[in-house]
Amino acid sequence: MSKYKECFSDMIGSHKTLFEEFKILHDNYAENKPAWKKEFDEKGQEVLQIIRRYERILCSHSESGKYGKFSTNLSDKFWAEVRSYLPKIDFVGVE
Repeated sequence: MSKYKECFSDMIGSHKTLFEEFKILHDNYAENKPAWKKEFDEKGQEVLQIIRRYERILCSHSESGKYGKFSTNLSDKFWAEVRSYLPKIDFVGVE
C-alpha cells in the first residue's frame, strides 16, 4: 500500500467516530446545502485540522531530505484520497 494511502487509512481509523459523523453531515450537506451549512462548517473545521495534521506527518520527512520536490506530489495524492472520500471537503467555511 502507498504511504499516502496508509496515512489516510490511519487517519480514518484513528478518528473513526468523528469521520463517520462528518460523512453523514457531508452527505446531508450535498443534498441540501442551506439547511446543513452551519453544522457542516463547524464539524468540518475539526475534520480539516485532523486532515492537515496527518498531511504534515506524511510530508514532513520528505520535505527536508533529498526528496523534497516529491513532497508536493505526495500531498496532492493524499488530498485526492481525502476528496474521493469527502468530495465537498473544500466547501468547509466557504461563504
